[in-house]
Amino acid sequence: MTRPARTGHIGMPLRVVLSRAIRWLDRVPYWLLAIPLRLAVATIFWNSAMTKLADWNAALALFHDEYRLPLLPPDIAAYVAVSIELGTPVLLVLGLGVRPVALVLLGMTTVIEIFVYPLAWPTHLQWAAMLLILLCRGGGVLSLDELIRRRSPWSWPPNVRDTDR
Repeated sequence: MTRPARTGHIGMPLRVVLSRAIRWLDRVPYWLLAIPLRLAVATIFWNSAMTKLADWNAALALFHDEYRLPLLPPDIAAYVAVSIELGTPVLLVLGLGVRPVALVLLGMTTVIEIFVYPLAWPTHLQWAAMLLILLCRGGGVLSLDELIRRRSPWSWPPNVRDTDR
């Protein structure tokens, strides 16, 4: 005795519905995914800068007493951190220098994970995942990077297909 196939949308077999859904999702262009990625990462670091600037003395105290980063004096580390956290979100939202910005923020995330909050690795792993996608794929077609690339006589990078964007 054969069992009837499970059905999904209006009597279609479930595997057909799932197959169509997967094909539809495969056609979502990268640029549409890059926008929320850029905004999400920008929000994380912008909010961190705003927190530091809301009480700069408390932020400096954290760098002196809690963070204890190697190689940089606490005051300089605080200024560097807040500068990165103020500048990179603006660049991400504009889509300008997305790959270098992602690399800088990936480095900052690594420093935070190793030296500041090593137990916060689940959060930092999420940040790193978003940043790695932006590093590898760039800002997408709705970015200043793409506008500059298209207007450049060198059309760099030459091996990128428009369908990938």
